[in-house]
Amino acid sequence: MTRFADGPRVEVSARITAPSSRVWELVTDINLPARFQDEYRGGEWIDADGPSLGARFLGRNARGERSWETTSWITGYAAGKEFTWSVSDPDLPSATWGFTLDEVEGGTRLTFHRVLGPAPSGLTRVIAANPDREEAIIAARDEEHRSHMQAVVDGIKALAEQG
Repeated sequence: MTRFADGPRVEVSARITAPSSRVWELVTDINLPARFQDEYRGGEWIDADGPSLGARFLGRNARGERSWETTSWITGYAAGKEFTWSVSDPDLPSATWGFTLDEVEGGTRLTFHRVLGPAPSGLTRVIAANPDREEAIIAARDEEHRSHMQAVVDGIKALAEQG
């Protein structure tokens, strides 16, 4: 059984026929994912030195009639390799999201991942109200995120391969 306490993870990837430098330029644009899915609406850097390790950004999100903002910290940053952010608290995030880039023959393997928790989030409130449905609630949210994440990766692939 998948439980929130286990830190549910979703991961999608694509092989992109473009150099990692081009893919890196795209994944570090915090507004780009908003072009390819409808929950994340974009963001803005709070710290002038973003993107960089420790920099913060404000993200805007909407789902149905509900909208919210989050503050995220860049918690993994290796130029051309890793761009990871933690939501709400860098040490105890409600979720961690990130991209990793690996050079492969003829291009780049781009992986986009998400880990829920360990801190509470909107999802934990839904689970608390329906504890007997925890696994189904997580599975539905995972599938929603997987779909959005794949759309982002596919969009990045299309842009990177266009040059």
